Amino acid sequence: MPSAENDLRDQSAERFLRLVREKRRGTLKIYLGLAAGVGKTYRMLQEANDLHANGVDVLVGYVETHGRAGTVAQLSEVPLLARKQVFYKGHAVEEMDLDAIEKRRPQVVIVDELAHSNVPGSRNQKRWQDVEELVKSGISVITAVNVQHLESLHDQVLKITGTDVTERIPDQLLREADEVVNVDLTVGELRGRLEQGKIYDAAKVPTALANFFQPENLLQLRRLAVREVAQLLGRQVENETGGASAVPAQRRNDDRLLACINSNAQAAKEIIRKASRLADRFGAAAWYVLYVQTGRESADRIGLATQRHLLNNLQLAVELGAQILRVKDDNVVAAIQRIAQEKSATLLVCGITREKGLWQQLSRSGVTHDLLTAVARDSGDLDVYLVTY
Repeated sequence: MPSAENDLRDQSAERFLRLVREKRRGTLKIYLGLAAGVGKTYRMLQEANDLHANGVDVLVGYVETHGRAGTVAQLSEVPLLARKQVFYKGHAVEEMDLDAIEKRRPQVVIVDELAHSNVPGSRNQKRWQDVEELVKSGISVITAVNVQHLESLHDQVLKITGTDVTERIPDQLLREADEVVNVDLTVGELRGRLEQGKIYDAAKVPTALANFFQPENLLQLRRLAVREVAQLLGRQVENETGGASAVPAQRRNDDRLLACINSNAQAAKEIIRKASRLADRFGAAAWYVLYVQTGRESADRIGLATQRHLLNNLQLAVELGAQILRVKDDNVVAAIQRIAQEKSATLLVCGITREKGLWQQLSRSGVTHDLLTAVARDSGDLDVYLVTY
């Protein structure tokens, strides 16, 4: 192995060790990748070995090697915690033993598969919640996740790959991490690893190459991963050095975003996720999700399933960092304008369907048309961002 690469690894281990010693709260480091097979788990275990060699008490709390020889070889030195067996629907399922980690209290624990959903009945529904507990208790965590598991990117990933990623983590987790590392490979290198059987069993390779691992899919996922880490790094540099803002010059962190939703479940999800990305990009001081309940959407007029989806979407907004506003008003446009003025909103985010034709909706009377007309006439510096769904 080249000495330069060894030096970089040593510096990475030393930097993380310094963070561990400086903080009472545990330190969180996340390896982010564009897809399975880029080497996130391998890199985590390399760092675990480096820390172990430097006298740090490191424990592998949970790891998925997928039988990859290079990854398995990294498990020779660092202690590996036995998995807990949980019986669910008559079957034994292996899970990370959170109680055992907290009892053992290592300085650093390796936790793979950050977006994993725990077996029903576990202390937490999601592994990322387990990680939050560990960090809050003073145990530092090194973990890994792919970019398609970020909540706010769900709709983009679905459009890119056609895959509905069901296991997701809140973006806030990345923003609160002490360090996020992009584990990058070129599209050609990643597909080459797949073809060589280094990612999946040979029987799965043709299907993977023809579907999720298409070159265009991987290229766009790679772009998302690089952009995500670049934005996180930009904010970190700005916070630590007091340097020039990474936010575009026309917008600064006094922006306030107001996202408007109704009981249309899919539209609301897309609007909330897009607003979250915009708020993050602009470094907004605050962002809100407004639900205007008209008489037609009162509890006795919409079904229980619709009500449940609405509550789930409002919870999604909270998880992504929004403040929730709910008002009752049959005049939706007037309510939106009033709330926008009260909250000093600078950007209004609302939805428009593709099915009825964009220009047709913008040129004919309706909520979208009337809102745009009212904003243009009365709302000064308030800008409007339309999310198509």
